[in-house]
Amino acid sequence: MPRVTYIESNGTEHVVAVPVGVSVMQGARDNLVPGIEGDCGGLCACATCHVYVEPEWAKRCGEPDELETNILDFAFDVTPQSRLSCQIHVTDALDGLVVRLPVRQY
Repeated sequence: MPRVTYIESNGTEHVVAVPVGVSVMQGARDNLVPGIEGDCGGLCACATCHVYVEPEWAKRCGEPDELETNILDFAFDVTPQSRLSCQIHVTDALDGLVVRLPVRQY
């Protein structure tokens, strides 16, 4: 099972196994990783699952679509590495993925 590392804004790391096909957001929620709320349940409607994808992983995660880009306008402290974790679905190619969490979600 692929492993994803979630790094809180204070530097605390959580390395968890996330099943293939599950979103990075759901993997965090299932493993009680603090800082990813996912209030909309993964429907790309709230920006409370905002993460920063480490640059070396960006291409493997794919490009955000127009809806995700528009919803990111509601997120706090957006950067070029910002993504909504509900829109990144784990594959074997994402084994070792590292995402950082913002100081706050909104």
